[in-house]
Amino acid sequence: MASFDFDQAEGLRRMLAGPRPRIVTFLSATPEDDKGAMLVNLGASLAQAGNDVMIMDACEREYGVAQRLGFDRGPSLLQVARQESALNDIIRKAPQGFSVATLARDAKRKTAGQEEQRRLAKAFDVMAKQSGIVIVDGEFGDDGFVLPALADSELVVQVSTSATSITNGYALIKRLAQQFGRRPFGILVTDASEAEARVVYANMSAAATRYLAVTLNSMGSVPADEYLQRAARLGRAVVDAFPLAGASVAFRQLAGRFALDGAGHSRWQGGGAHFGT
Repeated sequence: MASFDFDQAEGLRRMLAGPRPRIVTFLSATPEDDKGAMLVNLGASLAQAGNDVMIMDACEREYGVAQRLGFDRGPSLLQVARQESALNDIIRKAPQGFSVATLARDAKRKTAGQEEQRRLAKAFDVMAKQSGIVIVDGEFGDDGFVLPALADSELVVQVSTSATSITNGYALIKRLAQQFGRRPFGILVTDASEAEARVVYANMSAAATRYLAVTLNSMGSVPADEYLQRAARLGRAVVDAFPLAGASVAFRQLAGRFALDGAGHSRWQGGGAHFGT
């Protein structure tokens, strides 16, 4: 009976708190510019499908989305946490249809106290609840995530078909598993055909299962496509500039998987094969 009462109370709290925002953190084992380009096109595809999308640039060393779009010179979420800026002032609307914000560009946040970290986490929570989907352009450094709350988000690792990328991607998953324990991770293969992506995913999945006891979920693939670069030079997303391109089809499919998952349906699926230690 006590358990039932607890469940009722917890359910009531969740109902009053409103729907939980969808937060997906992307990490990359590809060249630094690849993740930003991919996220711009994914965000545009989701927005084009009618989703309210926020991309949070949480990069410190990498070439993040905000820098790529020229939005990195304004105030950040850290200034909101310090009560130096209003939340609405840090959110920029990209021409591709999604919103962009920067987590922090202040090196002093590394020495921030627990109270400031708590305020930063609270500001992120408030911002996330204003969006349907929050995509985090993230990094996983020696000290973990710059915002501990990202550890509770869905984690996706982007890899390509190169041996270096696959090796680095597996090493990243190993580090994540060592810090956060057994949990699923998504794999997105870019610059790859569907057949190539299946091989990469299957090999990584088999290795993660065998050596890390970790489940990997296939998020799909995006092919190498010259129209991606053409669209980037135009300052547009490929789904807008060249809607019939192979990459556009792939990004619309990827956006569809996100939408299905948001409705409570299964999204990531895949099998296993061989990879190595």
